[in-house]
Amino acid sequence: MLTLVIGGAGSGKSEYAESHAMKLDGRRVYLATMEPFGAEAGRRIARHRKMRENKGYETIERFTDVGNAPIPEGANVLLEDLGNLLANELYSPAGGGAGAALTGVCALAEKCRHLTVVTNEIGAGGADYEGNTLTYMKELGRINCGLAARADRVIEVICGIPQVRKEVKDVDD
Repeated sequence: MLTLVIGGAGSGKSEYAESHAMKLDGRRVYLATMEPFGAEAGRRIARHRKMRENKGYETIERFTDVGNAPIPEGANVLLEDLGNLLANELYSPAGGGAGAALTGVCALAEKCRHLTVVTNEIGAGGADYEGNTLTYMKELGRINCGLAARADRVIEVICGIPQVRKEVKDVDD
């Protein structure tokens, strides 16, 4: 099963995704994709660690190549988040390019009982971008669309309120 959770910055998408994953029976793995570059990244990582404290998550840090992450068989995986993964695949020396992000997530989904992917909604910003930023935004939009097409459930979180955008019947929680 695949659930895609999408929302803007500060929308509550991470909190929703964690509460969704907490409802699933079985082992829970938090697949963290943010590389700890700088003070701001450190603060965000610390906030997410605190959010999942005492919730029974095993944490695996994997910045690229998530399809080969050492996931325990039958685990429920929360991937936080697709935007970081794409940036790592595009700009890190270890990255495999934009295609590696989507391919990796699809391979990861095959290994999991349930995969919940957190991603950013970036198309509503209204600003004009160029260069690497525009490339990143177009690729994330393309990958979001690809995952939404494959997903059993797509949830958009707006101001902390989850909105079901797609739900295939008989999806087990």
